[in-house]
Amino acid sequence: MSTPLKNDRLLRALRREPIDTTPVWVMRQAGRYLPEYRATRAKAGSFMALAQNPELACEVTLQPLKRFELDAAILFSDILTIPDAMGLGLSFAQGEGPQFARPVRSRADVERLGVPDMESELRYVMDAIRLIRRELDGRVPLIGFSGSPWTLACYMVEGEGSRDFATVKAMCWNEPALAHKLLDTLARSVAAYLIAQAAAGAQALMVFDTWGGLLTPSAFREFSLHYMARVVEVLQADVHARDLPVVLFSKGAGAHLAEMADTGCAALGVDWTVDLDVARSAVNGKVALQGNLDPAVLRASPEIIRREVRNVLDSYGPHPGHVFNLGHGITPEVDPEHVKVLVDEVHAYSRTLHDA
Repeated sequence: MSTPLKNDRLLRALRREPIDTTPVWVMRQAGRYLPEYRATRAKAGSFMALAQNPELACEVTLQPLKRFELDAAILFSDILTIPDAMGLGLSFAQGEGPQFARPVRSRADVERLGVPDMESELRYVMDAIRLIRRELDGRVPLIGFSGSPWTLACYMVEGEGSRDFATVKAMCWNEPALAHKLLDTLARSVAAYLIAQAAAGAQALMVFDTWGGLLTPSAFREFSLHYMARVVEVLQADVHARDLPVVLFSKGAGAHLAEMADTGCAALGVDWTVDLDVARSAVNGKVALQGNLDPAVLRASPEIIRREVRNVLDSYGPHPGHVFNLGHGITPEVDPEHVKVLVDEVHAYSRTLHDA
């Protein structure tokens, strides 16, 4: 029997229920801006060694909760665990981001791919979730996550990070059937991965569509949104996952919020290029919203951080269904004390809104 949650603000907000204070967590809240994270990563020897060690992954997941009054923990992992489990040879060169030794370029490459076994190839993720849940002891909910099918395809076809991902776009134009075959395999894999996380103890699920915003509107619907919707559909039919809120976050795709809200997800992440009042109008009360402070604001003075936090909260207004977050991940040079200013201001100022 699981421990009852002592702080369920996040889950209540994702269900658009009344809350006393707006919940807050931060994308990449366990990361290089924390000296304790850097020490643990040095002990592990590499990023992948850290991510694949359940005890160390648990340790870094909990580190930000020891510093800040956050309302959620998010599993420490990487969005590229699925393609790594597919045997593509993932590595992280210092300062250069992810690289795959065996990118997916041909029909034969795509046909070799299968859905990984979640309790063997990706058991380290599920073991980390089970351990984190035990260590949290009901303090706050645990968020599990995956990269979106489109974002995984971007890295798998390109073989590394890119500014424009022209190689995978060319596949979509020149060999659309092959691109769809790859994305179908990835959608089935992402759904199975998130279901396994739910079964292991994740209490909310998030899909990161980091590169959806690079697509034209029609291509976004065909190659990104369609497959996120399919993932949500599979989750809603599963006994472990159907009661868990699912958050979709597509960076740079603010023009598609209304369509994304129709997928059946519980919430949408919003980047900093869209005001939350505009986003609220676009989704018309169908979903909660998460976001959306510009991460660069955390490099400003505490006074400016407090002002910008209040601006985000005012933009959403005293309505249910808001989870405060950054519009994308926190960056390594941020002073941890500035994160504390953010978290404390969200709680202090939003309490006045919810009391109104």
